[in-house]
Amino acid sequence: AAIQAIGIAVFLEAQKVPLGDQVVPIVVQGGMGFRFLTMITLTCGTIFAMWLGEQITEKGVGNGISFIIFIGCLEEYPQYFLRTFEMVRAQGLSVINLILIVVVMVLVVAGVVIMTQAMRRIPVQYPKRVVGRRLYGGQSTHLPLRVNTAGVIPIIFAQSLMVFPGTVASFVPQLAIFRDAFKPGIWYYDIMFFVLIVYFCYFYTSIVFNPRDLAENMKRYGGFIPGIRPGPKTAEYIDSVLTKITLPGAVFLASIALLPYQLYATLKIPFYFGGTTLLIIVGVALDTVQQIEAQLLMHHYEGFLKRGKVRGRRW
Repeated sequence: AAIQAIGIAVFLEAQKVPLGDQVVPIVVQGGMGFRFLTMITLTCGTIFAMWLGEQITEKGVGNGISFIIFIGCLEEYPQYFLRTFEMVRAQGLSVINLILIVVVMVLVVAGVVIMTQAMRRIPVQYPKRVVGRRLYGGQSTHLPLRVNTAGVIPIIFAQSLMVFPGTVASFVPQLAIFRDAFKPGIWYYDIMFFVLIVYFCYFYTSIVFNPRDLAENMKRYGGFIPGIRPGPKTAEYIDSVLTKITLPGAVFLASIALLPYQLYATLKIPFYFGGTTLLIIVGVALDTVQQIEAQLLMHHYEGFLKRGKVRGRRW
């Protein structure tokens, strides 16, 4: 946070705005004092936000930090909707385009929900074993492999790489050509962005999910996949399945990241909704709903989400 705050301070010092017949800097008195004050202010704000998120996690429902980010993503959407209806009233946006925007957004949200929840369940069996005088095991379960294991991280990594040349060019006037070349909407930019997202999906999935360790743990506790030999063969099978199901998830993730640019340019919508923002909103909302359901089940309430009413505890 401190390093980022210093970068923001330096960036603000370099910005200028027109004032009458002159162009004046945004920061009137820059220097080390301004940078130090900016660093202290933003760092303290970050620490306070982290503390607030921890309080929400301990005393509320869901992950506090994620919930704060979730609220930050939603705060501007009411203004976007009002601006859109104002454009329709002023005939700056046709009703057909408005209906098309609503349909596309509903389909995109539904697709994100489906891909976020989609998983491949691999059956796992545990043999019966006798410990002392008791019989353990003998149960069948499943290993859930999510289609989108990497989540929103690949989009963030890809955006960071694509924005880096333009960021450097903004500080070096001689590199202004790179700032104009790396902009969304250009065909080679979209292709590079798409390929990077697919690559980072596989890269990040390989980091957070290790089939070899999983296979060893299953073998240690006597678990096995029917028809697959425990050990290295199980690891190879899990890795093969994960590689296959990651591809559609990666393609969908890249499409979600590129779709807002195309809608913004084609339909001339008055706002921009990013794929990262949409994934965060849907992911946090689903996680919060699941935790609420879990809390209700712990307190012997049933069917809150399925039947629409809460049943009291039976005495």
